[in-house]
Amino acid sequence: MPKDVILTPEGLANLKAELKELSTTKRREVAERIKEAREFGDISENSEYDDAKNEQAMVERRILDIEEQLRSASVVDEARLSTDAVQVGTRVSVKDERGKTKEYAIVGSAEADPKESKLSNESPVGRALIGQPQGATVTVTLPNGNTRKLEILGISR
Repeated sequence: MPKDVILTPEGLANLKAELKELSTTKRREVAERIKEAREFGDISENSEYDDAKNEQAMVERRILDIEEQLRSASVVDEARLSTDAVQVGTRVSVKDERGKTKEYAIVGSAEADPKESKLSNESPVGRALIGQPQGATVTVTLPNGNTRKLEILGISR
C-alpha cells in the first residue's frame, strides 16, 4: 500500500513539471538515442545501445514513481496553516546550544533537500520539531547518535 505523500503547493508544481519534462522531452531524447544506437549495427555488442536502454529504464521508473506520488499526494493548504506550532508547510527558525541560528522549511519527504534547508517531517530534526510551539526547546537524537538541543525562535508560513 503506497505511503501518503505530503506536498507543499510548490512541491506539487515541481513534481508536475518534472513529470511533464520526463514524459515529453526526455522520452523523445532517449528514443532518439536508441534509434541512433541501433543504426550502429549489432546491438548485442553495442554499448551506446545498452546505455540508452538503461537510461530509458531509469526515465520510465522515475515517471512511475512521480505518478504514484501524485496519486497518493495530499497538498498542504497554506491558507489554513497555523503558526502556533511547527507543521508541514511552515518555516521554523531555531537556535542550537552553541548559539547558531538556522531557518528550515518543514516539508514532506518527497520534497526534502537539506542543502536548501528543506527538512522532511520524517527526519530526526523534523520529527522533533513537528507540533512544537515557538519558545519550545527540543532534544534531537541525530543518526550518528549525538544529541542536539534546538530552541524554536519563530514559526512562519
